Amino acid sequence: MARHVVARTDEIAPGGRKIVEVEGRSIAVFNLGGEFHALRNRCPHQGGPLCEGQVLGALSASGPGEYQYGRPGELVRCPWHAWEFDIRTGQSWVDPERMRVKTYPVDVRTGDELGDERVPDRTWPSPTPSRSGTPTS
Repeated sequence: MARHVVARTDEIAPGGRKIVEVEGRSIAVFNLGGEFHALRNRCPHQGGPLCEGQVLGALSASGPGEYQYGRPGELVRCPWHAWEFDIRTGQSWVDPERMRVKTYPVDVRTGDELGDERVPDRTWPSPTPSRSGTPTS
């Protein structure tokens, strides 16, 4: 897949995402504390709009009645059947050995490096200005 300009970094606040169409594929770019990650917006389970689901963390247990919440904002849950995927790696939390969602490389460039390339409009949820530069996938 060729490089595509998809957003300015200030369009995707930390914890936010922007869903774009690239070469006929719906892809979401997530901002995890200033790190940008891109996932295919299609759940491999049954094709649901994965990246429109809830973003959350992981719950683990070291023993009976001992629970820890970690990795806040690093998982996305499919709105159709609640399958969860790691935003950084695409790995499934339901079936980590066999199931993952497609990830795409993201590169942040300054506006000067991009020239006149156009940035698309659709952001989920609404953006909050926070940074400068432009993520590309």
